[in-house]
Amino acid sequence: MVIKQGDIFWVNLGIPSGSAPGLKHPHVVIQNNIFNLSRINTVVVCALTSNLKRAKAPGNVLLSKGEANLKKRQRGKYLSNHYS
Repeated sequence: MVIKQGDIFWVNLGIPSGSAPGLKHPHVVIQNNIFNLSRINTVVVCALTSNLKRAKAPGNVLLSKGEANLKKRQRGKYLSNHYS
């Protein structure tokens, strides 16, 4: 499978714990395509949510309806986690 920057994947993070996200949510690949095509077995993603309460908070990016084939407005918050 070729993973490209900007691809959307549904990731199952399991049961939520504390403030960490959980369950199944969309994530967008933010890692550069040079690394995506390398032998590195990880990919850097950004979690997406439809909860707009903190859409204007620093580090969040509001996505318009239709961007990335999303059906409703969503915001993304950069995560420091790596998923392989």
